[in-house]
Amino acid sequence: MSASRTKFYLDKQNSKWLGVCSGIADYTGIDVTWVRVGVVLLTFATSGWQLLAYLIIAWVAEKKPIGLYESAEDAKFWQGVRSNPTRSTAEVRSKFRDIDRRLADIEMLYTSRNSRLADEIDSLR
Repeated sequence: MSASRTKFYLDKQNSKWLGVCSGIADYTGIDVTWVRVGVVLLTFATSGWQLLAYLIIAWVAEKKPIGLYESAEDAKFWQGVRSNPTRSTAEVRSKFRDIDRRLADIEMLYTSRNSRLADEIDSLR
């Protein structure tokens, strides 16, 4: 069974302690340093329930599979899908429409009668 690229995982490869902050950073696309600073500030500014939530998440969540993304661009794409799936679908459709339009232009160029080219070929005979 393949791993889901839209699921939250603990990122143990980039973790400092249990991988929760690096998992949140990987899931959202936010820099891990800002996530860590936010968690620490939120923990000190409130009663500390974030530490309990952090431990529960570390206990419940799965580790991120090695090789989940093929490249950095692949990771960015899936972060975009998680944050706004409708926009990502529209972007993919737009790219396919653009490719289809360019292929149609190329097809039109090669299948249409180019009279100037035909005249040049006839003059060479």
